Amino acid sequence: MEPANIILPVFSYFLGAIPSGFIIAKHFKGIDIRQRGSGNPGAANVYRTCGKTAGFATAIADILKGYFPVYLAMNARPDSIGFQLLVGALAIIGHNWTVFLKFKGGKGVATSAGVCVCLLPLPTLCAMAAFILGAAVSNHISVGSMSAAVILPAAGLAFGSPAALSLMAAVIGLLVFIRHIPNIKRLFTGQELNFK
Repeated sequence: MEPANIILPVFSYFLGAIPSGFIIAKHFKGIDIRQRGSGNPGAANVYRTCGKTAGFATAIADILKGYFPVYLAMNARPDSIGFQLLVGALAIIGHNWTVFLKFKGGKGVATSAGVCVCLLPLPTLCAMAAFILGAAVSNHISVGSMSAAVILPAAGLAFGSPAALSLMAAVIGLLVFIRHIPNIKRLFTGQELNFK
C-alpha cells in the first residue's frame, strides 16, 4: 500500500478539523464564537458576530480545507474517484465533527463547496449561484445554503456527472439539510438570524 493511501485521508480529516471560525473569532474579537449568536463555529455566525472580514476569512479557510486535500488526492490517484471521494468526505467530517472542539463543528457548507469545486466544478458554480440568490432574497444564509444543497445534485445530474459523484452531491445535500434542522425550526417560528 502506498503511503499516500494512508497519509492523505488522515491529513484530510485533521485539516478539515482545524476550527477556522473559532480561531478567527478569537483573533479578531477575542471571543469564543460558540458562546455568541447561533453558537455555531462556522462562517455565517462569524460573519454576523465578528464582521465581514472575519466572516469572509472563515469562509475562504473552510473552502480551502475541502479543496486542498482533494486536489492532492486527484494528483496522487487521478484514476480513483473512490479515493478522491474518501479524502473529500473526511475533510467534511473533520469540519463538522472536529476533534479540536469536542466533535462539535460547523455545518460543512463551505468545506463541501471546496470539495465539490474540485470534483464537480460546473454543478458547484450552479450551487453557488443558488446560494447567493437564496441568501439575498431571504436575508438568511441558511436559506442560501439549503438552496445550494438542492441545486448541487440536480446540476450534477443535468451535467451528466459520473454516478459516484452524483451520489456524493446528493449525500452532501442531505447532510446540509440535516445540519440545518435547527435553522429550519427557527425559520418556521420567525426566529432565524439575519445575515446583515
